[in-house]
Amino acid sequence: MKNLLTIAGSDCSGGAGIQADLKTFAAHGTYGMSVIVSVVAENTSRVISIRDMDVGIIRDQIDAVFEDIQIDGVKVGMLSSVEIIRTVAQKLRQHHLPRPVIDPVMVAKGGSPLMRDSALDTLIHEMIPLAFLLTPNIPEAETITGKTITSVQDMREAARSIREMGAQNVLIKGGHLNGAAEDILFDGNKFTHYRSPRIATKNTHGTGCTFSSAIAANLANDMDIAEAVRAGKEYITMAIEHALPMGKGHGPVNHFYQLLRKGGAHNEI
Repeated sequence: MKNLLTIAGSDCSGGAGIQADLKTFAAHGTYGMSVIVSVVAENTSRVISIRDMDVGIIRDQIDAVFEDIQIDGVKVGMLSSVEIIRTVAQKLRQHHLPRPVIDPVMVAKGGSPLMRDSALDTLIHEMIPLAFLLTPNIPEAETITGKTITSVQDMREAARSIREMGAQNVLIKGGHLNGAAEDILFDGNKFTHYRSPRIATKNTHGTGCTFSSAIAANLANDMDIAEAVRAGKEYITMAIEHALPMGKGHGPVNHFYQLLRKGGAHNEI
């Protein structure tokens, strides 16, 4: 069994962040561990408050895991401040984390900001160059590049621009455009397109966290980058298709639908 580490924020409603990452790791047959960088009081409708962890305890969490357990893959999610980004970047370099998958989380599903505007420059210069794979959605890619994205060609150009910032591979997620859900992977040499039908549902809380964590698990399970993204795309599409209608807002995706189906269990809420 491979060991996966997530470095991200905690979502008390269980749909996104650390909680989504750990569920996804488990669904892929890997052992999940976590470093909590922020505690987010949120539900399916809104973010109420955010409390960042002291950078000292962030460092200690990372060191505690690495001094004792082999890490086969890492996913990095919400990093809210300059200080937290610098701390995590320093630890990524120190511990030579294998093939980091970095999801540049900026805004919650309900629209609340999760990264301060002042941290963008630090993200670009210190975190993006450490990414084996960067997985921005369209609004995040627009913020990083400073360019508007309204087409597949724009997505390709954004992927090129972000790779020039230092990421080895870039996956632009196209869910914010109309039509089929199309994502584009750029590895520096070629573009690979991944398409799936758009699913009519409001229950998409945690999709970005789940997708990036699935890719990280697939990479740890010895898939190459193109196959890891393809399998991750299939997994998140399934999880959205069978999303859970919980709460008053955007319900969570169903991380364990395949396991529940195989086991003959009911997944109704």
